[in-house]
Amino acid sequence: MRNLDVTVNDEVKAHPLILDSQPSSDKLPALSDSFTKRHIGPSAEEVQQMLDVLGLATLEDLIDQTVPQAIRLTRPLQLPAQQSEYAALRQLKEIASKNQVFRSFIGMGYHDCITPPVIQRNILENPGWYTAYTPYQAEIAQGRLEALLNFQTMIIDLTGLEIANASLLDEGTAAAEAMSMSYGLCKTKRNAFFVSKACHPQTIEVVQTRAKPLGIDVIVGDHQAFGFEQEVFGALLQYPATDGTIYDYREFIEKAHEAGALVTVAADPLSLALLTPPGEFGADIAVGSTQRFGVPLGYGGPHAAYFATREAYKRNVPGRIVGVSKDAQGKPALRLALQTREQHIRRDKATSNICTAQVLLAVMSSMYAVYHGSEGIKRIAQNVYSLARILAEGLKRLGYSIGSEVFFDTLRVELGSKPLQEILEAAQARQINLRSFDETAIAITLDETTTVADLIDLFEIFAGVGEQGATPLPFTLEELASQVNTDFDEPFARTSSYLSHRVFNRYHSETELLRYLNRLQAKDLSLTTSMIPLGSCTMKLNATAQMMPVTWAEFGKIHPFAPLSQTRGYQVLFQQLEEWLAEITGFAAISLQPNAGSQGEYTGLLTIRQYHESRGEAHRNICLIPQSAHGTNPASAVMCGMNVVAVACDEMGNVDVEDLKAKAQKHGNELAALMVTYPSTHGVFEEQIREICEIVHTHGGQVYMDGANMNAQVGLCRPGDFGADVCHLNLHKTFCIPHGGGGPGMGPIGVMPHLMPFLPGHSVIPTGGKQGIGAVSAAPWGSASILPISWMYIALMGGAGLTEATKVAILNANYIASRLAPYYPILYKGKTGLVAHECILDLRSLKKSAGIEVDDIAKRLMDYGFHAPTVSWPVAGTMMVEPTESESKEELDRFCEAMIAIRKEIEEIEVGKVDAHDNVLKNAPHTAEALLTSEWTHPYSREQAAYPAPWTREHKFWPVVGRIDNAFGDRNLVCSCLPMEAYT
Repeated sequence: MRNLDVTVNDEVKAHPLILDSQPSSDKLPALSDSFTKRHIGPSAEEVQQMLDVLGLATLEDLIDQTVPQAIRLTRPLQLPAQQSEYAALRQLKEIASKNQVFRSFIGMGYHDCITPPVIQRNILENPGWYTAYTPYQAEIAQGRLEALLNFQTMIIDLTGLEIANASLLDEGTAAAEAMSMSYGLCKTKRNAFFVSKACHPQTIEVVQTRAKPLGIDVIVGDHQAFGFEQEVFGALLQYPATDGTIYDYREFIEKAHEAGALVTVAADPLSLALLTPPGEFGADIAVGSTQRFGVPLGYGGPHAAYFATREAYKRNVPGRIVGVSKDAQGKPALRLALQTREQHIRRDKATSNICTAQVLLAVMSSMYAVYHGSEGIKRIAQNVYSLARILAEGLKRLGYSIGSEVFFDTLRVELGSKPLQEILEAAQARQINLRSFDETAIAITLDETTTVADLIDLFEIFAGVGEQGATPLPFTLEELASQVNTDFDEPFARTSSYLSHRVFNRYHSETELLRYLNRLQAKDLSLTTSMIPLGSCTMKLNATAQMMPVTWAEFGKIHPFAPLSQTRGYQVLFQQLEEWLAEITGFAAISLQPNAGSQGEYTGLLTIRQYHESRGEAHRNICLIPQSAHGTNPASAVMCGMNVVAVACDEMGNVDVEDLKAKAQKHGNELAALMVTYPSTHGVFEEQIREICEIVHTHGGQVYMDGANMNAQVGLCRPGDFGADVCHLNLHKTFCIPHGGGGPGMGPIGVMPHLMPFLPGHSVIPTGGKQGIGAVSAAPWGSASILPISWMYIALMGGAGLTEATKVAILNANYIASRLAPYYPILYKGKTGLVAHECILDLRSLKKSAGIEVDDIAKRLMDYGFHAPTVSWPVAGTMMVEPTESESKEELDRFCEAMIAIRKEIEEIEVGKVDAHDNVLKNAPHTAEALLTSEWTHPYSREQAAYPAPWTREHKFWPVVGRIDNAFGDRNLVCSCLPMEAYT
């Protein structure tokens, strides 16, 4: 939702893709001739074959028996007609062309940069990297885990701290996570947090947003004047400051530590190539963004933030940590470490609700460091700093004063009597964006892309030269360069080494880096290999045509704080996408700001909290959550200052309505919200969803719907129609933004009219509701540059295609459930015996009958060439399978045949034919190295281990490590690159 000076409505309505209503069916292209055919895996013949297995005549019969009639949408979606790939790309190019790509010297934590083409083509544009899933099955994710370990090593080296995570969402939210961690570590009852006014404004606002529901008092002030008379549990500093000044923070940090406070430093990583790192001057936590390490601006994201701290706090670190362990053969192997501290296990006691990382972007930035090495990174930093010093010297000769003589890439230029507007207009005439502080000062931030020609333009702007070169400058650049000192003095100069590990000093030719990237990619199973049937994670086709616009310059090279007049294309895109999503969900308005599903949950609950507060009911703080809910749900509720009360589920896996009634009644005066997933987390359309919503509303609460399973609703029913007040949408699930190996994601929220005034705003670019909550992401529209993916998906599919996709997703899930039911009980079904878009296989009895755990089956599936479904969630000892609509019947059958074959392998254990401890399941996965050993001691053949199914002989995916010892990795935590001898 926007509150903008620029008007785009007329432009939007005039666009040929926007129609007042769905065209009549006779005007629609046949589905078989459209992109829908390419997106949906099964052919018409295969659809009928699967229906025959289910004993149903038509897809409509299936939907009638699956989705409750009481909530069915009785009309077609009012969306534009389906477009061909060519037509949609052409239309989106027209929209993109309305953006103006100016040179932005705005800074504020965002910088233009150069993405090495070898990284752009082989990571950002490569489905082998962007279609992989979060590395929970570590044996088939070793490539991306190694890249993330490189990222962590890079951050540890640059910050001078001992441990780093695998990235967070953006700098603002990373700073907020640091505040939360500091608060949790505080041993006293302090509730005040100091934030330097020299921090970036968007960071300050995100911290304030996160602090309010926790009852934390944020004190924004001058760190040089703060004396710690008021007790604080922590402090946040910016290094360099938002106006470019570099402060010596040693004395402040010493005083903070004496007062019992932890200090977080938000540091620019490129500057740390030249400046003393935070860990060396006493910081407890360092956060920041690695965007300028080769990741496009993208109008704000996605970018990989970093988070580093002392090893003493390793169990309190938010997000993912990659650690080194060993596999069954004693070989070093990587995995996600210390997962017991995370939200999916600790739930309302978790350190954070963050359930992902910005993996794809962290991989890019780590490879930027691999590409350049320590010398290359230092050279880039020195070049930026040298140009900044030359710029400062020239501006002083032109009569301007500089705010600080100690800076890195940003100058605060005091204008004196020079009118601000005159400077800004002169800059605009040359397509340059500058940052104005007030009427008396301008900031200029240089970056890797800055050239000598840029400096000349800047000098001429400040000299008042009308046309370029019309009046000669009173100096030459050579003269200025000879006068400046490009070395930092004590105490700022960095003396310690960084990026010394071999990985950062080995792959500097493109040939070597290309091979390294492809070696890592080959270690990961992605959608390029086989289906990834993860329940509730919707690993569907991310079509090439949908991905192409992400790297268009018109989307990628826009600064998030560029004037709105330069981003008309983005505004058209946002408005269209918001309207389409509102139509699909039944909500009145959409906010695109939340840049992850977890952020969407948090934002939705905050809007509810603000709504109650506006009505004088701030005391409402009870959040009812079914026991089957995602771990992010209770963690998000606690972050919003709510108290979680669990609601039981019945034997069918549905919300226990009687328990809900009792608890809603008991907590009626304090009831804030119910968080519910629909279809349920157990993979069933609950018949009583309307009654559930009415119960909550009757007691004054609001209904928050987790949109993780929206892929089963699109075109069939709408949350806004049957009682939800707010819902987040995982665009990285239902709407085709790829998972990127564990991130990026986007989690916008839809709200009913009464919640519209409370949608999140932004202090830099006005947006949101009139009584909006503060910013929840650093950028006004979150990770804007990946929104074209969802725009393309909806434009390509149209209302009819989206609805057809939902029906086939439900068909595919029921087909798998039907085929596997004779071998593995289906834990939950609807009243007609059908499931929604996913099904839960109950494997619990196998532990007693054969000693086989769910993890044994997950690892054995790797030998068959598959990623396991969701393991032990939402019920321990089960697998939750979601095939999506994109998988063909052939692929579904291949997966079913693998699962059936594994069941037969288990049966041989049950009847005593096979050893219960030394068998193909307990020893899975089998690596080529383990199979080629000269001495084979197992009671089964190498052939049975390696080639358990016919297709594995045609195309074999080989795990590169055996089963990983998770406990060893946690007992012996290593989260940076090992010395090379460890790999020999």
